[in-house]
Amino acid sequence: MTTLSITPDADDSFASRAKWAVTDCWTILVQEMTHLVRQPSTFAWQLGFPIVFVLLFVYVFGSAMDVTGQGAGTGYLEYAMPGLFAMTMAFGFMNTAFPMAMIKEKGFIDRFRSMPMAPSAVVTGRGLADIIQATVDLAILVAIALILGWRPGGSLAETLAAFGLLLWLRLSLIFVGVQIGLMVKNTEAAGNLFALAFPFGMLSSVFAPPDLMPGWLGTVAAWNPVSATAGAIRDLFAAPAVPSGYWIEEHAIAAALLWPAVIAALFLPLAVRQYQRLSR
Repeated sequence: MTTLSITPDADDSFASRAKWAVTDCWTILVQEMTHLVRQPSTFAWQLGFPIVFVLLFVYVFGSAMDVTGQGAGTGYLEYAMPGLFAMTMAFGFMNTAFPMAMIKEKGFIDRFRSMPMAPSAVVTGRGLADIIQATVDLAILVAIALILGWRPGGSLAETLAAFGLLLWLRLSLIFVGVQIGLMVKNTEAAGNLFALAFPFGMLSSVFAPPDLMPGWLGTVAAWNPVSATAGAIRDLFAAPAVPSGYWIEEHAIAAALLWPAVIAALFLPLAVRQYQRLSR
């Protein structure tokens, strides 16, 4: 009697494991993108929040903000839009955590764990799906910014580098979202993450320079990873110069590269380990 193996390949070499990890990741990616296409309202809701912030801060508060020292409202659009791009990428970890909590609550994680698939596939597949969605989000926000009159002042290479830094931040925070989504008990708890995300995005240089804040708060804002990315892309977009007394803001591009690398190095293995420990 012949026994069929449930493993995808009898070869246990590194090349074989890598092949099946990529194949399983692609399967999860296709599943996530199919769900997004069939549920466009979810995508619209996730994008609506940053659009409201753009209109609120640019039109309601922007005329009263003096961030360049040249008068209220002067240069604020150029200052605020890069910050809003960075905040949108940062808030995206909620868009990761909620779906992860949902598929865990509905039992999909248990089904995945019962299959002969790479343990990293759920994390990496979800990550790639989120990066694709983040790219679409960013493209729409840039289109809105252009309509409002914002223009990147840097070269084409600098502009592309700025968008690369934004997606780099988003990629690192995906693993934070996966980790949190697998840790919370249900989708209701995941939905409460806004209380965590809001101060993370707001206590930064997104809407105002840290130098205009009280000393301790300015220090917190300056060292926020969102501030690093916002400051770096302002430099690359050639936004009007804003004086800063913080060392990290004077090295924003280096910080924008380093912060996401540290976050990813910490949370990627934690997310994979959390997935492996479920139902044990």
